[in-house]
Amino acid sequence: MKNQEAIEKRRTFGIIAHPDAGKTTLTEKLLLFGGAIQTAGAVKNNKIKKTATSDFMEIEKQRGISVATSVMAFEYGGKQVNILDTPGHKDFAEDTYRTLTAVDSVILVIDCANGVETQTEKLMEVCRMRNTPVIIFVNKMDREGKDAFTLLDELEDKLDIKVRPLTWPIGMGDRFKGVYNIYKKGLNLFQANKTKKAEEIIAIQDLADPQLDELVTPKFAEELREELDIIDGVYDTFDREKYLSGEIAPVFFGSAVNNFGVQELLDTFIEISPSPIGRETDLRFVSPSDDKFSGFVFKIHANLDPKHRDRIAFLRIVSGKFERNKFYSHVRLAKNFKFPNPTSFMAQDKSVIDEAFPGDVIGLYDTGNFKIGDTLTEGEKMMFKGIPSFSPEIFMELENLDPLKSKQLDKGIHQLTDEGVAQMFVMQPGNRKIVGTVGMLQFEVIQHRLINEYGANCRFVPKNYYKACWITTTNEEQLESFKRAKGNYLAKDKDDNLVFLAETQFLLTMAEQDYPDLTFHKTSEFKLEVK
Repeated sequence: MKNQEAIEKRRTFGIIAHPDAGKTTLTEKLLLFGGAIQTAGAVKNNKIKKTATSDFMEIEKQRGISVATSVMAFEYGGKQVNILDTPGHKDFAEDTYRTLTAVDSVILVIDCANGVETQTEKLMEVCRMRNTPVIIFVNKMDREGKDAFTLLDELEDKLDIKVRPLTWPIGMGDRFKGVYNIYKKGLNLFQANKTKKAEEIIAIQDLADPQLDELVTPKFAEELREELDIIDGVYDTFDREKYLSGEIAPVFFGSAVNNFGVQELLDTFIEISPSPIGRETDLRFVSPSDDKFSGFVFKIHANLDPKHRDRIAFLRIVSGKFERNKFYSHVRLAKNFKFPNPTSFMAQDKSVIDEAFPGDVIGLYDTGNFKIGDTLTEGEKMMFKGIPSFSPEIFMELENLDPLKSKQLDKGIHQLTDEGVAQMFVMQPGNRKIVGTVGMLQFEVIQHRLINEYGANCRFVPKNYYKACWITTTNEEQLESFKRAKGNYLAKDKDDNLVFLAETQFLLTMAEQDYPDLTFHKTSEFKLEVK
């Protein structure tokens, strides 16, 4: 029963948010309360004074934003907590969407002043598609923002989900005193502390306790009692089953930078959140309790450690037990591989592990065998489903500014596109590399990494394409005719599939009408269907 005990012990979740909502700060504070770090770097005004634990790429340190998913693990309250911190910036949404396939639940961070923003709604849609359980943390209560009841209404309205507050703020901004724990029916008051775990000042269990009036003033105490009466009258009591099925989102209030409300969130999270859940494959549903090992790659990262040219595939274990140095089947390649140095993560700090269980995310050193969406099994020929791919919206040609570094540029752009941050299309004649992304900031990151990690001096030149479409057909004659007519707009992706780079919506529509036997796929997911 060792496997089952390990499964019950694990909690694997993603932290998602709109940029600047305080997601990375909250991640750090969870690590702080989990004992994984002793002091936290304060994140202020989008500049990192002491680099946040989960932001490890050089460009992240410079910009003060997260652009890659970080994986961090720690033990707390008898549970193994696996956090996947995701990019908040919309230009890196693709990385976030893929990460959401690898988690069992989500903590969504909201800025109390800005409320629900566009990116928040998009992220929530992805959670709703999979009925992922969501906990909402309303952050920055130490600043002036929207009234708590107004925020709850906005969350229900814009995110299309019922909410149930499990903690409640006492005051706001300069008047913010702390949070009342509705779920545990108690009040812990802390001194604000930005870098260390604060010592508890006092714990109050009874709202009628006169100490409450002394500590937060009679005015705030009375206000708290009245608001809690309203909550009990308006909102249903918390139902864990409805939370697990994605019908209701518990809401917590606090200030991550000052440590208010973070422990209440963490304590409740490990109690109510789901242990690892199974996943669908093209053959069957795989349960975590299945004896045989299986898992899927949801992210690839090159040069995680700039001193060593390593490439790591992030694998989410779905079932069975993963063991070091044991041979596993790479389903797409139909080959067996063993992994002598599988790693667990604490941001960029890695340690070699001997075994891992469902819910764990491990790093596998890779020499180019893995792609996003690949499945590893103990022999069963199945592929996990639902790893999204993206259709580029912005296209640029990659130009080499140093012909002596052509090999480095070629290697670099291949490795970076393998990570899934961009698509690459090669046009002939001349092996011209067209890179497609969903956001402009990705080009900045790619260029920065090509120059700094690969020593390849380069630039991006804008290209006026509307859409990249993958072409499949059974009519070879019509395909040859299309190639002759549209040769200047055809490219190959890195898997050698034919791609039509349409300049406008009109030209794409005309091509679909003129060549009815050709199918123009808007995303690269057709590859899985064809196979």
